[in-house]
Amino acid sequence: MKQYTGFMSSPTPLDPLISEFATQEEVDSYELWLRAEVQRAIDSKKPRIPHDQVMAEMDALIESHKNKAVAKQTSRAPEGQG
Repeated sequence: MKQYTGFMSSPTPLDPLISEFATQEEVDSYELWLRAEVQRAIDSKKPRIPHDQVMAEMDALIESHKNKAVAKQTSRAPEGQG
């Protein structure tokens, strides 16, 4: 059971090797926000997108970005190296 430590208690620091958050208060705040976002998505009336469709679209987007990066890199290559 969590003990009451006063109204203006100092934040509880977390180990940066274990958590991406600096304090437990940041963790709690993020979890509240995340749960609200997930619930909002569950409650949404928007049509669902099948997982396979999303993955195919993301694969195409990633491939497009790779191709652009390669094209950009080869256009900068010195004469005879592209």
